[in-house]
Order: sequence, then C-alpha cells, then structure tokens
Amino acid sequence: MNRRSLLLGSAAVAATWPAGWACAAVPKPYDWAANPPLDNRDGYLAWMAANRAETGRFVGQRFERLLELIKHQDVWEDRHKRAFLLTPREEFVTAKNRERAYQVHYLDIGFGVTITGPHTVLRMTNTLDIQRTDKVLEIGTGSGYQSAVLANLTDKVFSIEIIKPLFERTGALYERLIADGYAEFKAITRRNADGYYGWAENAPFDKIIVTCGIDHVPPPLLQQLKPGGVMTIPVGPPGAMHVLKIVKEVAGDGTFKVARSDIYQGGIVNFVPLTKLEGEVVRGTHSN
Repeated sequence: MNRRSLLLGSAAVAATWPAGWACAAVPKPYDWAANPPLDNRDGYLAWMAANRAETGRFVGQRFERLLELIKHQDVWEDRHKRAFLLTPREEFVTAKNRERAYQVHYLDIGFGVTITGPHTVLRMTNTLDIQRTDKVLEIGTGSGYQSAVLANLTDKVFSIEIIKPLFERTGALYERLIADGYAEFKAITRRNADGYYGWAENAPFDKIIVTCGIDHVPPPLLQQLKPGGVMTIPVGPPGAMHVLKIVKEVAGDGTFKVARSDIYQGGIVNFVPLTKLEGEVVRGTHSN
C-alpha cells in the first residue's frame, strides 16, 4: 500500500494522540548509570514509581513483555533490556490502541504506517549491539518509539521521517514527553526528508536501523556507514521480507564489501514499504 495515498484519509487524521494525554512528571534527572531491576517485577515497579513516576498496569505489562522478549531471544544484553524497561511504549501508540501497546502485534498509527511490534524492535536493536558512544541513524521515525528506545542506549540518535504530518505529530509528542521530564529524548535529532539518501551531513554512522522495507540495500546508507559499522534492514518484496544484519567490511585500498546474515534465520517479517518523497515505493533491480 502506498503510504502517501492515505495522508488525507479520515482514519489517518483521526488516529492521533488525545489532547491532555500525559504521564506524571519524572521526578529525577536522567542518569545513564541508573538501572531498574531486570529480574524482579516488584522491585522494578517500585523503582519505576520512585525514579520515573510511572505506575499502573502499563508498567507491569512492560515487565511481563520483557520476560517474553528474553524467552524468545529477542533481547539478550542488559543495556538493551534497560532501554526497553525505561521506554513507555504506551505513549507512542494511538488512543484506540493504547490498551494493546504491549501486545506482539504491529499497530496502526495512521498515515498508512504502523508501530513495529516490541519483539522485532528489540531484536533489530540488540543485533546492532549499540554502545553508549555510537552515533545511530534511523530511517523511518514513524511513531517515535524506536528512536525513544535508541535514546536510552546512546545520546547521538538521528532519525528521518518522510511523511511531514507524521513527522510533526511525533515531534509534538517528543516535546510533551521532554517537558514531562523524559530528558533522554533530547538526544534525538530529527529530519523530514527522504530516508533512502540517509543524512550525509551527519555521517558517518556507527549503526543504522531501517524500519521500512525495500528490495535492496540503499547505496547511500552503505556509504554513510562507518568501516566495521552495522545496519539492520528489512529487504525483499512485499510479503517476503527478511530482516538482514549488514556489516560493512573495508579493505586497505578503500574498497568495501558487506557481510549479510538473516536475524530471523529465514523467517519472514513484513514492514511498510520505504517510499520516496513523491510517494512512490522504492523498488530496485538489484541487491547490494
């Protein structure tokens, strides 16, 4: 489905976050060294209430989903578990889907796009093995949830969204959450542009995550990836996409090649297609 064709649809316009939807102000400054309990539900709930002013069923659902993420081997590093537990996914879904925020499903956010399910978000993110010092580029800001997770792993997050109304809506959400004390989201630098071409002015990047599908790896993204850098990207035709881990290997003469692996060992995971500014789905004739 063409994402741009839905921009004026009533469903897309209606699927907004409700006015006045806000969490309690975060009582403590963000601290990279502060870690909630990862293996004790009651301890986690108490820590979140004291440190993030988050209480209620969504916090419990977040911890329960973490246990499922671990069980299915979608997250394995403690710092990535921490990022998941500190990110209020319920704030990034639309009003009609808030009760489903921690289900495995992809959920509609309007404009013909979805918020990716938590298992895929965390597997793609943990596959990148993001370090505190990494500069990370995201293609497809969407709801803003993926960027929010990234902002709990590094303070250098760059994100591109092609759909201007969605870009503006997510920006307003971030402004509200930052005002509520989620200072980590200040680390996210955003741009309304065509993600196929990356963000040359801020390149090179240690890691790149692409959250929309395409049938080839965009050459500009490979060029903007550092030597030894890693990218996760859904590649393939609609209905047959595979999420690939791409590692850029550079030779002494400056030439480079890529090493590929399938993070789902052949399993198909579908994403909305990457589109260009004029609204055409990007389809290549080759694979890099």
